[in-house]
Amino acid sequence: MGLDFIGDIHGHAAELEQLLFKLGYRKKGSVYAHPSRKVLFVGDYIDRGPQIRETLELVKGMCESGHATALMGNHEYNALCFHFQERGGGHLRKHQIKNIIQHYDTLKQFQNKQSEYEKYLEWFKTLPLYVETEGFRAVHACWDQEQIDFLQATLQEQKLTDALIYDSVNVGTALNLAVEQTLKGKELALPEGETYPDKDGTLRSSIRIKWWENPSQMTYRSISVEPNEKLPDLPLDAADFPSQGYYGVTEKKVFFGHYWLKGTPSFQKTNVCCLDYSVANQGKLVAYRYFGEGELDAQNLWYV
Repeated sequence: MGLDFIGDIHGHAAELEQLLFKLGYRKKGSVYAHPSRKVLFVGDYIDRGPQIRETLELVKGMCESGHATALMGNHEYNALCFHFQERGGGHLRKHQIKNIIQHYDTLKQFQNKQSEYEKYLEWFKTLPLYVETEGFRAVHACWDQEQIDFLQATLQEQKLTDALIYDSVNVGTALNLAVEQTLKGKELALPEGETYPDKDGTLRSSIRIKWWENPSQMTYRSISVEPNEKLPDLPLDAADFPSQGYYGVTEKKVFFGHYWLKGTPSFQKTNVCCLDYSVANQGKLVAYRYFGEGELDAQNLWYV
């Protein structure tokens, strides 16, 4: 059975249907299927887009009928934390303005449909955080072997339980670090006094980094996933770097999303493939059609 990896959808069901059709999937009843292939979705099905309910129905339906596997993205994890009540009151993900704005489109589209939304929240808890086979790895944001090993020993079948979700928000714990890096990527603090606005206008003092690059050969500007000419073009301070390890070219092929890349889809390395090209910001919804090849092949990138 062949496999097609698909990047972040963010409620863009129309584009997802276009891409599935382009890849040869056809609707059987209410579910898209292919005679010889399955989909592996790398997370982020909700928030930002106009058809969140339709996206969830489509993805969940494909998974439950055996035509797809879906990973958890940081937006699904955030939604669970936004929903889970703290034992002492409040919620695991605080209902601050910036968090409400991030979830607004999802909450609005499920208005007066609370039971339907809670059904999907329960489904989110069934989503694994990563997948590994003999030939490839897949994760939402970052494959750091140390963190994956910790999760392998801690999660239940690569999934978060309710108890683990509660524990995962305790900042500074091993579980918190592993979940944050796996679902949201690695971050690096900028030199003191340096800040920049992210895509939501939030002022940040740290950058998301290219965890597949050798940090000893990079600057703050070049290691940032998001191109930003205003970042300091200074060598990295090894003392500030979260890990000296990086994803080398001899590792298995790894597929992920999360990073809102722009332009024409391409690879980061011969074994590193980000599939998020900002469909929620007038970009592209991207798939990689995998045939078990040794090195990634640009001809296998499909998008709409």
